[in-house]
Amino acid sequence: MTAVDDRASAGSGTSPEPDEPEEGAQSRPKVARYIALAVGVVLVLFIALLATRPAATDESPANAIVGKRVPALSGATLDGGPVDVDKFRGKWVLVNFVAEWCTACKVEHPDLLAFQKAHENEVQVIGVAYGSNSPDKLREFFKENGGTWPVITSDDGRAAIDFGVTAVPETFVVAPWQTVVAHAEGVNLQWLEDVLAQGKALEAQAQAPTTPTSAGSR
Repeated sequence: MTAVDDRASAGSGTSPEPDEPEEGAQSRPKVARYIALAVGVVLVLFIALLATRPAATDESPANAIVGKRVPALSGATLDGGPVDVDKFRGKWVLVNFVAEWCTACKVEHPDLLAFQKAHENEVQVIGVAYGSNSPDKLREFFKENGGTWPVITSDDGRAAIDFGVTAVPETFVVAPWQTVVAHAEGVNLQWLEDVLAQGKALEAQAQAPTTPTSAGSR
């Protein structure tokens, strides 16, 4: 990407105007464009990489919101407090749709616990109750199986529609820039670790210092 120099000289001996920007000031917009481009490239590479690797389960189909901004997600939780996915910008987020009557939810739960414990400073898990859950029975589910993350119980099924969920369990991985980058119907620890490792590696590439091309080197 090349910046356009719109300055014109009346002659070879013309001196720059007093308020003419310095070379460093000219390069700053270019650097910003490089950074924005790098972030966009990271997102494309990340999604392409995930698309070519096995899903957490062989039956996990593609989901339409992968590659898009995470839908609005907020509501009251099992403990009565509010939660909003927007407040976790800058962290990796797992949005996990769960039901107390779901056998597969119990099967994947130990892997969610292990992943959350291993990355508690950089990953936030948000549970979303799916279907006709009894709050008391859902509390009992977490009491028996573990897990202290917030679980939204009061969205009236809106979240399931917004995320395109048709059954449980389903989990969505949301990057720190709030784009949904992966989805699975049933997760395991290895898949979660792989997604996080790949995402962090590509994110680091995007944040690496970029040296803009100087006018003299063109």
